[in-house]
Amino acid sequence: MPGLISILTPFKNTEDFISECLDSIVRQSYTNWELILVNDHSNDQSLRIAQEYAKRDSRIKVYKNPGEGIISALRKAYDESSGQFITRMDSDDIMVPEKLEFMQEDLTKYGTGHIALGKVKYFGENGINEGYLKYENWLNDLTESGNNFNEIYKECVIPSPCWMVHREDFEQAQGFNPDRYPEDYDLTFRFYEHGLKCIPSSRLLHYWRDYPSRTSRNHPHYAQNSFLELKMHYFLKLDFQPKRVLTIWGAGRKGKTVAKILIQNKVDFKWICNNPKKIGKKIYGKKLLNFESLTQLDNPQCIITVANPHSQVRIRKYLAAKGMKAVEDYFFFC
Repeated sequence: MPGLISILTPFKNTEDFISECLDSIVRQSYTNWELILVNDHSNDQSLRIAQEYAKRDSRIKVYKNPGEGIISALRKAYDESSGQFITRMDSDDIMVPEKLEFMQEDLTKYGTGHIALGKVKYFGENGINEGYLKYENWLNDLTESGNNFNEIYKECVIPSPCWMVHREDFEQAQGFNPDRYPEDYDLTFRFYEHGLKCIPSSRLLHYWRDYPSRTSRNHPHYAQNSFLELKMHYFLKLDFQPKRVLTIWGAGRKGKTVAKILIQNKVDFKWICNNPKKIGKKIYGKKLLNFESLTQLDNPQCIITVANPHSQVRIRKYLAAKGMKAVEDYFFFC
């Protein structure tokens, strides 16, 4: 029999959606799976619904979160799992019927050291805003080529409910052990840190539900400052080369936050921008230089915090013309 897949699914107050989620799992074409559901202190009917499914299908197991929050729930789910393959599912989302089959086939073909992925699609009763649609398209383009990690400092490049890895790779990356939010982005960085390779995929495998009370919309752990702190934590750990000149490009809100973190960590840097109104001014004691000053620096590394998409295109072309490479010489942080 093909290897067992462990599906790790925390849930909290998703009574309106959890049945549709569980139905999509029960209907999978790949049948050798176990679903580990962990109730994160729901006060609606979610637990009752989950228990009813568990009574009907022995592959479904329901546990109580021994702590508080999604990281604790995910740890509990993994502790109770035994599968050769590990994946995560959100209790308000929907799998396409062949999702597990295709991901397992990819991992079996490519072996350890790889991440199986699939394309995702947002859906919701009130429609999807432009920001989410842009993220969906950007993420799916990366997944189709398998170059997800080339943009890892821009946004989370692995969709939290649409990946699968070998158990040994998950453990090597320390699973859900760190208490660091956003937990999905943190895990993505640890996959990157341990050298896992993304398997290209052109298949739509997952429907990602959006609604006003969704956790990622409302919880402070998913605020932009948390994302920047996480990015800087891993940049300084994994990609920063102290012998090279570090440069920040952009002096907006994100640029200032990055500068603060570098100053707190006693990391020296140059600061450049292409805004004539800011060039020559000092922020946090640092003089802002014209972006063309980059060419006068010896082998620099550059963090780009410019958010405007048209400006980003121009910056990419400028850096490419200078022979600079992504996720080596320059890093887009937004």
